[in-house]
Amino acid sequence: MGKSLIDAVGNRDIETDVNPLGGVRSKYKGAKAQISRDTSLPWWRRILPVIASHKVAFSVAVVGSFLSLLLQLLVPNMLRSAIDHDLPKNLSGPHTVETFSRLLHHDVVMIILVGLLAGAFGIISRQYVFATAYNVEADLRTLIYEHLTWLSFSFFDRVQSGQLISRANSDIRSVQMYSTFAPLILVQISSGVIAFIIMLTIDWKLALVAMVVMPFLYIVGIRMRRMMFPISWITQARLADVATIVDENVNGVRVVKSFAQEEAEINRLADAAEKVAWSYIKDADIRGQYTPLVQNLPQLGAALVLLFGGYQVIFDHSTVGTIVAFNMYLVMLQAPFMMMGQLVMMGQRARASAERIFEILDENPDIQEKPGAFDLVDTTGSIDFNDVHFAYGSGPEILSGFTAHVNPGETVALVGRTGSGKSTVARLINRFYDVTRGSITIDGHDVRDLTLPSLRDAVGMVLDEPFLFSVSIHENIAYGRPSATRDEVEAAARAANAHEFIVKLPEGYDTVVGERGYTLSGGQRQRIAIARTLLVNPPVLILDDATSAIDVHVEAQIHDALEHLLEHRTTLVIAHRISTIALASRVILMEDGAVVATGTHDELLATTPLYAEVLAQTTSEAS
Repeated sequence: MGKSLIDAVGNRDIETDVNPLGGVRSKYKGAKAQISRDTSLPWWRRILPVIASHKVAFSVAVVGSFLSLLLQLLVPNMLRSAIDHDLPKNLSGPHTVETFSRLLHHDVVMIILVGLLAGAFGIISRQYVFATAYNVEADLRTLIYEHLTWLSFSFFDRVQSGQLISRANSDIRSVQMYSTFAPLILVQISSGVIAFIIMLTIDWKLALVAMVVMPFLYIVGIRMRRMMFPISWITQARLADVATIVDENVNGVRVVKSFAQEEAEINRLADAAEKVAWSYIKDADIRGQYTPLVQNLPQLGAALVLLFGGYQVIFDHSTVGTIVAFNMYLVMLQAPFMMMGQLVMMGQRARASAERIFEILDENPDIQEKPGAFDLVDTTGSIDFNDVHFAYGSGPEILSGFTAHVNPGETVALVGRTGSGKSTVARLINRFYDVTRGSITIDGHDVRDLTLPSLRDAVGMVLDEPFLFSVSIHENIAYGRPSATRDEVEAAARAANAHEFIVKLPEGYDTVVGERGYTLSGGQRQRIAIARTLLVNPPVLILDDATSAIDVHVEAQIHDALEHLLEHRTTLVIAHRISTIALASRVILMEDGAVVATGTHDELLATTPLYAEVLAQTTSEAS
């Protein structure tokens, strides 16, 4: 296994190894610290642990910036000394090359050296601060993604994906910029304090005159901060609305086009974009009102220095060098004043973004492992549903006293009208959701007492709408077992009757499918999804109408292969077609979330009229 450090400051380890297709796969070790879960803390205190995890590089950046600014602050005083002392002394005698050389060596060279040192520290500071900034951004994005993978399905049922995308991108960028650059701006502002102290040591009266505008700057900054926060929140929220619309239109492009609603969707996006534009314009208006004040009030200080300082020079109470130095210090102070306004604006936007991010990070999953949860091992596949009741959120009850038993190694078909709760039963087995009342047990163990990884390793599921990733077909099939060999992947594909069409593709198993697998037909996607589950070889298998998009001829071939594979595993088949029901040794008929009959296909046809009605209805819907 190769290992490399891909980080200028040495604080990001990325291990690499070779994936099954010969490419390189990185193993990012993840964030070194977590965002604080203490909601009583200010937002920046909650982010602080992430930044502190990069304290070495960040400290170098801050120290480098401080030293660079400190050296720059020496230059005006050096120039004052040269103008008021060295220059008159060297010009009092004959004007010779030696006199000029002496002045050059004593003053000019020193100023150049100080400038070069300040520039070197500035370069080091910028390199380290940018490295820290991008690493912090990567950590924040990783933490959000890790938390999203931890959340339950109920969260994704009610939160738009565009909102999540926006918070994982633009909101993180706002927080990262403020978190990493605000300390440097504070260092810049601290340099203004040091400059003021130096000014006091030179001429305290003139220094007080220069600082007379400071109270006004403070008032402007407070007013600006109060106005910036609400508009920053609105801007980020409306950007998320645009992201949601774009996401829906990309993922739902087939629906949009099939109903010829392109113009309506364009108008919807235009309305959302117009709202974003309004918030940006409002933001610009606030900046336009206050930023010129923050930037130009120091100029008033410069004018007062010239007025009062000129008076002092005329009456020999001060020197020309002092006036020059004070004006240079005021120029240096202008940058901190400008950055003070920028700090306020960045801070309000970061605060708004952080609170939007915390809305996700403070969300707790509905499905959690109990303390003392244990692994499900050596599964035989016995499943019991004991008076199961369930409702999605505050909606109507979907399952009402569902009770059933599935023997180890048995294949059972769930049959019922649309909305009877068949798919809900499947989702409850591996705890996508938890029952409202009652229990589900596997091998006598309540699923709520088991660790989630072991439960979901034991229960394989093929959905009616298979999802494929934008990677090769090999990687899609090997998704649950990345270490699977090509022979194992091909064996699973053959069992799912997918091998024949895969080898005809341009790159065979190395063919990269388009987003969500839409470069393949619906039946081809379903067969790859079946192969993906079969490769994991779970002891319990759930087929949720997994052959709905496959034609009858291909379905028959898949069933032939499945019959052998299902012999030694417990299988729950959610069926609409009679051909799929034929896979099962027993049928459970559902109505209104409860079991109304159970038996073989022939027994139910002979004894339960409702069964024939449901088959007729589901067959017509499937066709």
